[in-house]
Amino acid sequence: MYMTYEPVEANMFFQFIYDLYDKSAFILTSNKGPSDWGKFLGDPTLTAAILDRLLHRSEILTFDSEADSIRMKYRKTIFEDQTVES
Repeated sequence: MYMTYEPVEANMFFQFIYDLYDKSAFILTSNKGPSDWGKFLGDPTLTAAILDRLLHRSEILTFDSEADSIRMKYRKTIFEDQTVES
């Protein structure tokens, strides 16, 4: 959800979620909260249908956006003794 979807792409995303609903477990990550999805998907009804299926029986983990990047936190431990220059 970092860029606006075209209507065809939003419908394909809905179809993907619909096909997986109640059949498979999956992990979905986003840098935007569900309340922001409507402006990226462009269709409030479609957004509600997608979120209805995604949020039903789901576990939501939220990370503090003000904290350091988790990716970079673990990256630093991998390259603790090395630098780009060495």
